[in-house]
Amino acid sequence: MMRAPVIALGMLLLLEATPAAAQLDQLMRGLGNVAPQSGLSDGKIASGLKEALQVGTQNAVNLTGKTDGYFGNQAIKILMPEKLRTLESGLRAVGYGPKLDEFVLSMNRAAERAAPAAKQIFWEAIGSMSFEDARKIWSGGDTAATEYFRSKTSGALGDAFRPVVEKATSEVGVTRQYKDLMGRFQAIPFAKAETFDVDQYVVGKALDGLFHVLGDEEKRIRTNPVARSTDLLKEVFGK
Repeated sequence: MMRAPVIALGMLLLLEATPAAAQLDQLMRGLGNVAPQSGLSDGKIASGLKEALQVGTQNAVNLTGKTDGYFGNQAIKILMPEKLRTLESGLRAVGYGPKLDEFVLSMNRAAERAAPAAKQIFWEAIGSMSFEDARKIWSGGDTAATEYFRSKTSGALGDAFRPVVEKATSEVGVTRQYKDLMGRFQAIPFAKAETFDVDQYVVGKALDGLFHVLGDEEKRIRTNPVARSTDLLKEVFGK
């Protein structure tokens, strides 16, 4: 009669003593019940979700972290900051359009260099996900996982992207381009240039673009059978 409570207590202590990254793996061994109306065990759902998230995040990083990953994708291309649109108009009017185009290109190149830093952070978030989180994501909307990642990883991603972007902006010439544009703009009579943190702007836009692509990848796995590249994905997301 005491066997079931003892086992339950042992499982609880095991989870509490296990690092966060391993907790989901424990849950994925089929310890839970069958999900209502799905015919899938809790462990199968967690396994399938983990695999889907690994596939989706890997694809998102691969798509953004390459040459033209941002610049060649009109949905996430980093454009001239809103605060500098007056500067852009003024400089284009006096023939500095090519310099502005170089500046925009250099911002996108910096974002492309930073994107690979997201992979490890995403995978750590997958490992530390609770089963309750997994169930909500699995049964949620087409971008439920993406929104989960946005809420859980934005801070860590920003911290990771910032030094990469700062290094990249220096190497690809973003800062130099910006200072050059500011100098030219301030030489125009009556021009008033705004102070602006280029690196922070690139970080913010890089993250927006990454989550946009991740959302597209998640939708594909959820809605397109062709995107379910393994038997497990077909079973879990075909329900």
